[in-house]
Amino acid sequence: MVGQRAQHDPVSLLLLIRLCLLHLRASGQPHPTPETPAEEVVSVQGVRGGSVELACGSGPAPLLVLWSFTPLGSLVPRPVAVTDGAMSKVEAIASALGVVSLRNGSLVLGELREGARGHFLCQVLHVTGGQLHTAYSHLTLAVLVPVSKPQVWLSNPSPVEGASVVATCAVREGTEPVTFAWQHQASQGLGEALVGVTEPLFRLDPVNRTHLGWYMCSARNSVNRLSSDGAFLDVIYGPDKPVITVEPLGLAEEGFWASEREEVTLSCLAASNPPSHYVWLRDHTQVHTGPTYVIARAGRVHTGLYTCLAHNSYLDSRTQTTVQLTIYYPPEGQPSCAVHPSPGAVTLLCAWPGGLPPAQLQWEGPQGPGPTAPSNVTWSHAAAQLSSGSAFTCTGQHPALAPPALCTATLWEPLGRPTCWSTATVGHQFIMLSCEWPGGEPPATLSWLDEQQQPLGGSSSSMAVHLLQAQEDLAGREFTCRGTHLLRTPDPHCHLQLEAPQLDVAEPRVSVLEGGEAWLECSLRGGTPPAQLLWLGPQQQQVDHGTSGFTLHPEGAQLRLGIYDADPAHHRGTYQCVARNAVGNSSRSVLLEVLRYPAPPNVTISRLTYGRHRREVELQWAIAGPGNLTGFLVQRKASALGPGAGAWETAASDIEPESRGRRLGGLDPGVLYAFRILALNHHTAGHPSEVKIPADPPFSAYPAVLGAAGTGMVVAMVASLLVFQYAARHPETFPCLETPTATPGLDPAQETTDAPVNVTITVTATP
Repeated sequence: MVGQRAQHDPVSLLLLIRLCLLHLRASGQPHPTPETPAEEVVSVQGVRGGSVELACGSGPAPLLVLWSFTPLGSLVPRPVAVTDGAMSKVEAIASALGVVSLRNGSLVLGELREGARGHFLCQVLHVTGGQLHTAYSHLTLAVLVPVSKPQVWLSNPSPVEGASVVATCAVREGTEPVTFAWQHQASQGLGEALVGVTEPLFRLDPVNRTHLGWYMCSARNSVNRLSSDGAFLDVIYGPDKPVITVEPLGLAEEGFWASEREEVTLSCLAASNPPSHYVWLRDHTQVHTGPTYVIARAGRVHTGLYTCLAHNSYLDSRTQTTVQLTIYYPPEGQPSCAVHPSPGAVTLLCAWPGGLPPAQLQWEGPQGPGPTAPSNVTWSHAAAQLSSGSAFTCTGQHPALAPPALCTATLWEPLGRPTCWSTATVGHQFIMLSCEWPGGEPPATLSWLDEQQQPLGGSSSSMAVHLLQAQEDLAGREFTCRGTHLLRTPDPHCHLQLEAPQLDVAEPRVSVLEGGEAWLECSLRGGTPPAQLLWLGPQQQQVDHGTSGFTLHPEGAQLRLGIYDADPAHHRGTYQCVARNAVGNSSRSVLLEVLRYPAPPNVTISRLTYGRHRREVELQWAIAGPGNLTGFLVQRKASALGPGAGAWETAASDIEPESRGRRLGGLDPGVLYAFRILALNHHTAGHPSEVKIPADPPFSAYPAVLGAAGTGMVVAMVASLLVFQYAARHPETFPCLETPTATPGLDPAQETTDAPVNVTITVTATP
C-alpha cells in the first residue's frame, strides 16, 4: 500500500519519506554519514564552471531518490533534490551549488561553483521482495579551481648593474598545488627557460647586463596552465671602455693608418644602457659628435690622436679610448733609375724619396732579384758580365698604392762614333772645341786630347767642351776627342783640325744699268771653326740686312749681296767679301759698274691755258728729235712774278710715252703758277722745256649779256612794287589818288586811314 500511494500520491509519498527520515532520527538510529564503515565513499572531482554528474549507485528501479548535501565542516545535511521518477523537486538552496538538475536519479551539477565542495548523500527507497528498503550512496565532491593568469612584478624595473632584484609571479586563484616556471628573453634574441626556478619568487642578486630583457612566468595546477605577459627588466650599466674601429682597416705599429685622399670611417662603440653619447677629439680638439666620424677625403693634416669619449647620461659616467691615426702618402712621381759607370763596373741607382712611410725599393735583373732598401737602393755589376740590352727593373711598393711603381734601366751601347766640331765665341776671343756621342746607357765618357795625345781638361758624359784662347798659330793644329763606354772596345774617336777660311767670288766685275738690280756672290771654302761672311761697301762700310738699297741672302756657304735701284752716285765702286774666324781672315774684291740710259729727246710746250675759275690748266706739248722715251714728268712752282715763288714740285709723273697732253687740277686761283715738262728714259731725264705761265681762255659775250638782262628785269620789278606799297600807305603824297567817301553813319574817328598792305615778291633767277 505504501508503494501504491507513492505512485498515485507523490505529495503524500514525500511526506511519508520525511516522516520516515524523522522516524529514523527519533528512533535513536544514527544518521548515515560518509564515515559509516558499512558504506563506501566515492570521491568525485569537478572543475569550477564546468559540470559533473553524481550517480546514485545501481539496483532495482527506485520509488524515490533523495539527494542531500553536507558542506565541508558541517554535520547537518541539507536536502537538495528529490524525485519519484515522475516528478522532481530541487530545493532553492541548491543554487549555491550551481545549476542543479536530476537525470534518471543522478544529480547533475552544471556551472559548478566552489560551494559544491562537500559530501553528497543519495537515499533510494525501493521495493524488494514485497518489502520496502532504503539504500544509501555517499559521494565526496571536490571542486577544482583553474589557475588565473599570472602576473610578473619586479621589485625594481630599472636597477643599476650590481643591485638586487626580486621577480614575483602572482596568481589570484587556483587549486593547490600550483607549480611555477620562469622564462627569460633578451631584448634581441630568443627566449630561454630558467632551469631550476619553480618558485613564485625569483631573485637576481647581483643583477648584471645579461639579465636585461623580458621575464615571463607560467602557473600550472591539475586543471590548467597559463603564462603571464612579459615584464621588462632594464638593467642600467656602462659605459664600458669604448672600442674604436677604422675602415678601411690598416694596422700600424702605433695604431691605424689610412691612405691619402680616401674616405676614412672611425666608429666608436661603448656598451651602455641607456646608449652612450659620443664625442670625438683630434689632438684634444673636438671635431665631431656621434658614434661615427667620417673623413671624406683624408689628408696629411688628419694625422693625429683620436679620442672617443662615451657618456652615460643616466649614471653621469664617462669613459674614453684614444688611438693613433696616421695618414700614409706615397712619394711624388715615380721611382727614378740611373746608371753610373765606374772603372770596370757599373752601379745601378734607384731612388724614390719622400712618402710616409718610405717606399720599399728592390732591384731585379736578368739573373734574378737584387737588393732591397727603403727610399734608395744601389746594385753594382762587373762590366764583363753585362751585354748591350741588359734590362734591370726597380720596383717601388708603398701601402698607399695598390699597383707598384716601376722604373727600368737598360744598358745599351751608343750608336756610331763621336762627332767633333768647333765654334768661336763672340768677338773670336775663344775657340770652343765640342765633341758629342749621344745615346747609350750609361752615357759615354768623352775627353779632348792634343797633338801629343795629352788630355785637355777633364772628361764628361755624352758631350765634352774645351775652350782655347784664339791665336793665329792655332791654324793647322789637330785635336782628338776620345769616347769611352763600358760596352764598346776599343775606344772610338774623332779628329778636328783648325784652319783659316778661304773665299771664292762668282764674278770679279759686275755691270748694271742705272735703276736695275745686281747680285754679288761670294762662297766660303774651308775654315775651322766656321767663318763669318760679310760684305763691305765701296766706302768700306759693312752692309747689313737693314742697309737701304741692299739685301743679304745667305745660302749655305754662300753669301749673296743684292743691290736694288742701282744709282751711280751711291752704288758704283769696289765691294769686299770678307771671311773671318778665330784663326784667320780672308777677303776678295768685286767691282760694280752702274751704267746710265741714253738721254731722251727734248720737249716743248705748245699750249698752256687756264680752265674755268683758274683751278685747272690744259697742257699740250711736242717732242723734238729722236730718242728713247719711257714717260714724261710735269713740274710746277709758284711763278717768280708772284709773292709765293718756290722750288719745283711734281705735278704729274705717271704719263705714258704716247701722250701729248694732260689736264692738271688742284690749283689755287690766287696763285700764279709756272710749268715745265721733261722727257724720261727710265731713270735718265732729258733737258727741261721752256718755262711757261698759263694764259686765260678766250672771252665770250653771250653769257654776259644774258646775265645783265635778267638782273635788270628783277631790279625794275622790285622797285615798282616798293613804289606801289608806299603810295597805298601815303595817299596824301599823291593828289591824283581819290580818297574814298565816308560811309554815312560811321564815326570818322573809327575810320582806318593806315590799313596795312601785305606784298609778296617772288624773284626767280635763271642762269
